[in-house]
Amino acid sequence: MMDPRRRMTQPGPALEPRVIAVPCRARHLRATLPAGATLLDAITAACGAGQSAVLHLQGGGFGPFHYVMPSFPTSPSHAAFYSDAIRPAGLSRLEHARVTFGTRDGKPWLHCHGFWTEADGTPSGGHVIPDDTTIADAIDAEAWILDGAAYVARHDPETNFTLFAPEPAPPTGDGSGRFEAIRLRPNQDVCETLATHCATQGVARALLRGGVASTNGTIFDDGREYETFPTELFVLAGTIGPTADIDIATINAIGERAHGRIRRGANPVLMTVEVLLESL
Repeated sequence: MMDPRRRMTQPGPALEPRVIAVPCRARHLRATLPAGATLLDAITAACGAGQSAVLHLQGGGFGPFHYVMPSFPTSPSHAAFYSDAIRPAGLSRLEHARVTFGTRDGKPWLHCHGFWTEADGTPSGGHVIPDDTTIADAIDAEAWILDGAAYVARHDPETNFTLFAPEPAPPTGDGSGRFEAIRLRPNQDVCETLATHCATQGVARALLRGGVASTNGTIFDDGREYETFPTELFVLAGTIGPTADIDIATINAIGERAHGRIRRGANPVLMTVEVLLESL
């Protein structure tokens, strides 16, 4: 049985703070991402260049399509890595995906994990390469555009990857509500860390918006265990209160897909968790 407190050794030193949180407001938006554009261009057009947002995507499809799956490390320079490029033929039907949208080197960039069914009927999922993936059938998008915070991708010495983390940004006045843009660093339990963070901030109840992440395998509340690491996931829904109830969809390095509610205290972060908390 997998150790519920399992940890992975990262190539760099553990950095502080372990929870990066930036208070902000947000503007809610619904949009249709049109066929013919790359995923990156379509989301940039919907949200605006220079903006940051989290998005929920549903329906539609990709083609041509480029994605990778989580894979085992190929050298000590990373605790996990990616598969070779996967380019399925035909139209891949999108089921669900989550997106963190921000900037990298001053230009729009995004991080997207999702589930889809390829043209031959194969169910799959993983990490979408957004500037080399074309929308073939229009996709429904729901976005929360940040006001007062920005997701910026920078080199992360702990994991040796370029990763998104929230940073303060000048407010535009376009947002409302009480939000926090979050990044969790490796080797802390997803549920416990978010619940503790909310408690220390005096937040009695919060909803999770967006949610792109990776964990060291997955243990679900119903007892299912997927021991293979690395695992990429996205948040289907989540509520944080005295406890954390988080429903995810996940795919691991051997292609096992699963979804359900994760067990508290049993799912440490592998590389990152990017999520927007909306206080209620």
